[in-house]
Amino acid sequence: MESSIKPDAGSATLIRGMGLGSATALNMNDMIGVGPFITMPLVVAAMGGPQALLGWVAGALLAVCDGLVSAELGAALPHSGGPYLYLREIYGPKKWGRLLSFLFIWQLSFSAPLSIATGCIGLAGYAAYYWPSLQTVYATHTAAVSIPWAGPLQVSWIVTPGTALAVLICFFTILLLYRRITVIGKLSNILWLGVMATIGWIIVAGLMHFNAALAFDFPPGAFTLSRSFFTGLGGAMLVATYDYWGYYNVCYLGDEIKDPTRNIPRALLLSILFVACLYLLMNLCILAVVPWREMLQAGQNNSGLYVVSLFMQRIYGAWAARTVTGLIIVAAFASVFSLMLGYSRVPYAAALDGNYFKAFAKVHPVYRFPHVSLLALGVMAAAFCFLRLQDAIAALVVIRLILQFLVQAVGLIVFRVTQPEVPRPFKMWLYPVPALLAIAGFLFILFNRRNWEKEIRYAAVILLVGLAIYMIRSWRSGEWPFAGKAALNAANE
Repeated sequence: MESSIKPDAGSATLIRGMGLGSATALNMNDMIGVGPFITMPLVVAAMGGPQALLGWVAGALLAVCDGLVSAELGAALPHSGGPYLYLREIYGPKKWGRLLSFLFIWQLSFSAPLSIATGCIGLAGYAAYYWPSLQTVYATHTAAVSIPWAGPLQVSWIVTPGTALAVLICFFTILLLYRRITVIGKLSNILWLGVMATIGWIIVAGLMHFNAALAFDFPPGAFTLSRSFFTGLGGAMLVATYDYWGYYNVCYLGDEIKDPTRNIPRALLLSILFVACLYLLMNLCILAVVPWREMLQAGQNNSGLYVVSLFMQRIYGAWAARTVTGLIIVAAFASVFSLMLGYSRVPYAAALDGNYFKAFAKVHPVYRFPHVSLLALGVMAAAFCFLRLQDAIAALVVIRLILQFLVQAVGLIVFRVTQPEVPRPFKMWLYPVPALLAIAGFLFILFNRRNWEKEIRYAAVILLVGLAIYMIRSWRSGEWPFAGKAALNAANE
């Protein structure tokens, strides 16, 4: 069977301006962001004590397993679009691959802006340490629609001064990204230094004031393997998975990475290793200073989540709390920056392939980047800033797991079987064990949480609507599965 894999038509118009260092820094910016700084109380609340560290460990192992999937696919198919390209080629660009790649872009219309919005909302949440009035609620509302045989589909929105700040951050990021990729690579390195300085300060301060009695103050039955233990672990892993996400960001920029068959796997796996070590150290240090019961209360109330600010306040006083809060705001912005950069390239690749709106294939005539795609994602992210942080995270993770990560992990195995002749500069270690473990981990997160049905309904509705849109488009254009047998045979020749 001859492979259909070809370089993207527009790849020659993009600049290969990012080396291994810039790509790794971009990934780490994406992964760290505000997530681990503001979600730690949520993880502690899910498991009910410092045993929440298990959630971070399990999340890191899951990231490694899925990271090996992305590393192999990214090296074999080093072009813009990442998962869109992988799904298209794995399942066949004229049949199921076209459907699944369309559904990936369709879910990305929701999950990518949600991901960007969570960074903006989290940034505004930390800014509330400076200005508590940012948390003042002006309006809130919950809309519910009853779905036959499925139950209610609920969407809640909230308006605060922090919401306005989050929206402004979205538009400011668009402004910064409106330039050449070579300039962006340098800016990514600068932001990475700020992120590393912040985490380094937290870890050093925690180690110098480490209280083992606080860090390992486990409640009774903390490690009893009961149903509630596994339910809590599922909830903790959902949040940890969100915090580790971003390791695959480099795959979206395949046409802009130098020596991509080597640098994509290296940047991806190095960023996972570095970030996992930093997360575990940082969380252990904070637990050794701030009693976990205080974090539990913050996680349950979903307010005062700026735990690192409180951590520094206890050690050094108000000046340190204010300083670290500023540094975390910079880290959060670095994440928003890299997320919007990476995601904007995916609709661009799909449009070049004829599987998305043509306008998204447009490249800026001077700076040579997909400006229409960037603007569209940024505006949608601004709209999602009106959601509550915990709702946005849960919806994002479930939608992405069902409509991207599961089919991609399964797809790697399918790819090995159906297209063994495709060159693979990097091959998954211990194949197929990591892919199977990734699939099992994703299913565990989906169905071993409290109120797991809520987000499953979101994903199901998005899937069904996406299927309907695809079928209508295919019927009108005479494409698969509505193409005649002769036309289909001609297309495959």
